[in-house]
Amino acid sequence: MKKNVIEIENLKTYFDISKGFLKSGKNSIKAVDDISFEIEAGKSLGLVGQSGCGKTTTARSITMLEEKTDGDIRFFDQNQNTMTSIDGLSEDQIKSFRRDVQMIFQDPYEAMNPRWTIRDTILEPLIIHNIGTNQEREQAVVEILKTVGLTPPENYLSRYPHELSGGQRQRVAIARALIMKPKFVICDEPTSMLDVSIRISIMDLMVSLAKDLNVSYLYITHDLAVARYMCDRIAVMYNGKIVELAETEELLKNPIHPYTKRLISSIPVPDPTYERKVYEISKQDLENIENLSDNKDELYDTGNQHYVSTHKIKGLL
Repeated sequence: MKKNVIEIENLKTYFDISKGFLKSGKNSIKAVDDISFEIEAGKSLGLVGQSGCGKTTTARSITMLEEKTDGDIRFFDQNQNTMTSIDGLSEDQIKSFRRDVQMIFQDPYEAMNPRWTIRDTILEPLIIHNIGTNQEREQAVVEILKTVGLTPPENYLSRYPHELSGGQRQRVAIARALIMKPKFVICDEPTSMLDVSIRISIMDLMVSLAKDLNVSYLYITHDLAVARYMCDRIAVMYNGKIVELAETEELLKNPIHPYTKRLISSIPVPDPTYERKVYEISKQDLENIENLSDNKDELYDTGNQHYVSTHKIKGLL
């Protein structure tokens, strides 16, 4: 029987904006507009789309850094051994949620206190949650630094974020997230600001840690090639909605939605002699998608757990 670590149902996050100085009332930006997905224990889902499509707002809504407008977010509470909604959590349950669900940000430097040493940065979550004795905490910091490849640990404990390279800072951010032994980690484009060679090493590290520690990822990226490497499934997001969701290889080999086809056509290919399949998007393609189902509120199952949205899409042509 499969066990999920996170379940998102009809999540909406809207932001009110003023109509202008001379106009009354407000408009809403539908940053996240009625999306649903789940992530199984030990599996990873890639959330892919262009900048501004709602990927980061989704992550911030799940972690309660952004207040959702509607919908349900359920996480696997290790203490209760059951799926628990984030709505109406008690103080103790919020602490449990913070332990079980961690986030790695795009820019690790901005996520760290520049006045704190690496030791203090990684140690803080253990102190907040009152985990272990002082000696056990110190040992845990040393061990997690070894786990993320910052060895010998004593060379890093007393250093400050500005004294580390970008790749080293991201390893510290990963260490800080994993020291809580979470079952679910949200990764918001954690390698996009790194050089290519460093990017590969961080991705290899994260794949290895996911297997060794049985961690599930929601991996946010605009790069389908990265999602293919990191994730078991991919959800494609456009204008606040998920337009296609499938197993990674199934989605890349048999894309259905025109926007997914456009993303695949834009993947850079290093070999100039390779002739990549280019998908052309027509008005007929959009109409064919819309005609698949009369229910525009749910993703349509085309078979093989390959889901596609049939709602009307604007701005693709």
